[in-house]
Amino acid sequence: MATYDDVARLAAALPEVEDGTRYRGSRTWSVRGKVFAWERPFTGADLRRFGDAEPPAGPILALAVEDLEEKEAVLAAHPGSFFTIEHLDGYPAVLVRLEAVAEDELAAALEDAWLAKAPRAVAERHLADRG
Repeated sequence: MATYDDVARLAAALPEVEDGTRYRGSRTWSVRGKVFAWERPFTGADLRRFGDAEPPAGPILALAVEDLEEKEAVLAAHPGSFFTIEHLDGYPAVLVRLEAVAEDELAAALEDAWLAKAPRAVAERHLADRG
């Protein structure tokens, strides 16, 4: 089971990451001012949209993805730990159940989210340094 502290540690290993907060005090992780990961508690409107269905339990992390095509691929590849909600329809982001995601899966997803938001030169340098 991953925690937000694990997210912070994994995100900090990426270049130029800033750990901050935004609306309602939720933690965010950004690169050069572009948020790529953020805490995503369910709002009252979100909970109403679940209707009679039980919302996913535990801490939820939102991650940016490159585009809607990648979003669909990520959701299909990780049905037990990644999901979306109506509020994110048409938006390039996925949600992650931290209680259900393995650390290596989370690290890879954070890096992908970072790559989706990092400036090209920073991303290329990171990829080159990684080998």
